[in-house]
Amino acid sequence: MSKVDQVRGVLRNLIIESQAPYTPDIIVRHFRATHERRLSSNELLHLLATISQKRPNFQTVITEVTHILKTKDPMYALLVFVERFSCEDTHLKVEMPLPTTQSSTGSPVSAMSSLSIVQCASTRSLSDDSAIHTMSQSISTSTPMNYRRSESFPVLYTGGLCGRRNQNLKLYHQKQKKDPERADLSVIKERVLMAVSSSSKSSYRPLGSTEVGSTKSSVRIKTSNSFLMAVTCLPDEYRTHMLWDYCKVDGYKMVKPELGALPFASQQQVLLKELFHCLCGTRGNFIVPLSPDMNSTGIAKYETNFNIHVHLEKSLTEPLQDILPLASYFMGIQKMMAATDGHGQVINSLNAALQDLTQDFYVLVVQSEKELQQQELTVQKLLYYLQPTIWVMKEIWTTLVDVQLKEFVGAAVLTHLHGRIKRLEGDRAAQQIMINLTHQAAKPYMRMLQLWIQKGVIVDRNHEFLVEDNEVVHQGELPEHYSDDYWEKRYTVRRDRIPFFLEKYSDKILRTGKYLNVIRQCGKRVMPTQKMELHLDPTNERHVYVINDAYYFAARMLLDVLLTENDLMGHLQSVKNYLLLNQGDFTMQFMDACEDELSKNVDLVLPMTLENLLGLTLRLSSARNDPYKDDLHCELLTYDLVTQMSKIMNQKEEYWQSQDRLDLSGLECFAFTYEVKWPVSLVLNHIAISKYQMLFRQLFFCKHVERQLCKIWKENSIAKKFSAQAAELYRSAFTLRQRMMNAIQNLEYYMMIEIIEPNWHIFIEKMKKVENVDNVLGLHQDFLDSCLKNCMLTESSHLNRAIFKLCKICLKFCDFIQLETSLDPTDTFSEGVKRFDLQFTGLLISFLKQINNMAKKNTADRFMNLVHRINFNGFYSDQMEKLCVKNAMG
Repeated sequence: MSKVDQVRGVLRNLIIESQAPYTPDIIVRHFRATHERRLSSNELLHLLATISQKRPNFQTVITEVTHILKTKDPMYALLVFVERFSCEDTHLKVEMPLPTTQSSTGSPVSAMSSLSIVQCASTRSLSDDSAIHTMSQSISTSTPMNYRRSESFPVLYTGGLCGRRNQNLKLYHQKQKKDPERADLSVIKERVLMAVSSSSKSSYRPLGSTEVGSTKSSVRIKTSNSFLMAVTCLPDEYRTHMLWDYCKVDGYKMVKPELGALPFASQQQVLLKELFHCLCGTRGNFIVPLSPDMNSTGIAKYETNFNIHVHLEKSLTEPLQDILPLASYFMGIQKMMAATDGHGQVINSLNAALQDLTQDFYVLVVQSEKELQQQELTVQKLLYYLQPTIWVMKEIWTTLVDVQLKEFVGAAVLTHLHGRIKRLEGDRAAQQIMINLTHQAAKPYMRMLQLWIQKGVIVDRNHEFLVEDNEVVHQGELPEHYSDDYWEKRYTVRRDRIPFFLEKYSDKILRTGKYLNVIRQCGKRVMPTQKMELHLDPTNERHVYVINDAYYFAARMLLDVLLTENDLMGHLQSVKNYLLLNQGDFTMQFMDACEDELSKNVDLVLPMTLENLLGLTLRLSSARNDPYKDDLHCELLTYDLVTQMSKIMNQKEEYWQSQDRLDLSGLECFAFTYEVKWPVSLVLNHIAISKYQMLFRQLFFCKHVERQLCKIWKENSIAKKFSAQAAELYRSAFTLRQRMMNAIQNLEYYMMIEIIEPNWHIFIEKMKKVENVDNVLGLHQDFLDSCLKNCMLTESSHLNRAIFKLCKICLKFCDFIQLETSLDPTDTFSEGVKRFDLQFTGLLISFLKQINNMAKKNTADRFMNLVHRINFNGFYSDQMEKLCVKNAMG
């Protein structure tokens, strides 16, 4: 009988019966078409119904195919359809040609068919119940089989009579109702393994027989009611189409040939056939895998040991023992691939690369089997052929065992693979394989990296990428002071997700995406000047150049948005003019306009009045030409500067927020604030403005004290008309006023001229050379921190308290002089002046001593300049010595 394609043969019979206007090739082509060109499921079902409507059971078959099409490949549905009608064509004879090359599908089933499925021809001498109906393997499906689950593969079916087949089909439907997926998988697995088992049993024949698959007597194949039981420790649902792992098939026990009675050449032929089965995971008769220990842990969990037949020639046993580790390595790799499936994109990509190696391994086995068929292969020659593969497989197996035992995922896998490359410097073949595996495994990670550094987008469903987005609100619902936390907290680096080869560039990668996100939020389109493909090549660092190019592009673009389009330097100059009292005429006019309002209790001050006076002052002073003057506003805080400093130093914000409002004047609670829009708010955020406010409040308060001391000098100029005796009493008061004026003015000069101006000049010069926004933020923060430190507003909060007390004494002295209505010489006025003199001198000497002590600890600070200015003639040094002598004498 001529060889006929079973699928096309069944389709041809159905077409002839129904007289449908189709050909078998047209139907097969429709079912093998790709997803884009394929007919819809309803159209495919109509096609099958048209050609099978003459058959009595066509409704049942069409219903079954309808369910299959919902979850599986159309080609698989067609094979099931053909199988259901094949048993009715009782005269159909099927032959399976023995493949000699790798199947186009590249699947393990295709390769295994060349190793274990022996060509079987049905003869007239066989009864109908022993006929073997096997689906053709020559038709490739539309979906690559190495990327599908096992239930999607065509069925290798070995059955008996049609009645037995219908009985199995009934059992199949019962199981499918309970659990469709597992039932379908179990039946398919049973059929495939039974086909492998029957073909391997029929391959043993008497010596002298030259026909493969010929037999002298019919043998009835009995099927056990129980399903297959795997010896692997993996659950059945984790078994894939490539994981055979030496499954044990329960069937009738065929008599084994007496291996010891065979001559050496025959022993070698039998051994090589079983060895090919063993390499691909199929159980044999003379090379038997030992059952694994279910309680085994560590590396033993992925090892397979074998028991070799005792009657085998020793000259064959020794090379066989050198080859069998390859089977253990290969099966261990398959187990780990099955166990780690779906554990992240990196692991999945690594498994895909290992799948390609698996296909190459099957090609090698098929080529060796072809040489065996030509009677040109020996065990020693096979060992010679497989020796390089054994070394490479061992390295891959060892690497994957480490990944599995240490539960590496994502970046940890890439780091481990990258480290293995360094250790394989002496083994070029294994190193190249590891380089390829690392390259393939890194593809999804590098895709995520490319999206981040070129678009500022994170697509990381499995949480494997090194940058994490901590955004919890929509941009339209941003909380207050959003800019404070954006730069530091919106995007963060997860150190445990950084591969070793990107560790040095992690901060640059983070900044690149952050820059692009800020640019996008400014309404700008993020478009790189040139498309940059990012791939990992462990042999060079081309990815570093791509990262650097993307970083410099984003940095330059954002810097241009900030400095040019949003005029950051103009905003900073405005902040300096107003909050650091650089606009002198504006400051004096504002203090003149608001002095009465700010002298009230803070609860009585009207913020709207202050805003109106501020707007009037801005338009009457030289600040009227400032384009950003409308960004300046007034603010009344709930605490004075000393309390604010204590809150910052003690970090007890909840405590200070819970305190009642202090009895403070408006002047002590007043501060300017400056409001800017995005993206300038990245630099002038709430934290930066708070630091400016601290400097402003100290300078503003000192300026107020200076004005009050000048006022009493003007108001008391009438003392010149007094007699010499009366004027003598006021002389000590005027002397004290002058000493107070000298101390306050030198303090202001020190802060504004010796601290703020030099630091501002350094800041401006460095800003001319910045390359990215991080440099801008760093320089601005350094400027503010340096000013706060040297103006005694940081860790030296006790100096700030001393300055506040000195200013308070000066203000009380001014009130004392202004409220003194009697010009007659009295002891009360004289004693009051002496009391203020002692208090002021004591506080100032204590302040200077604290500065001296701090200057000794840190010579880099400029505190000593203030000491030399206030104590320019050594007056307070003499007073200090007199005080020490007085205290010593008791």
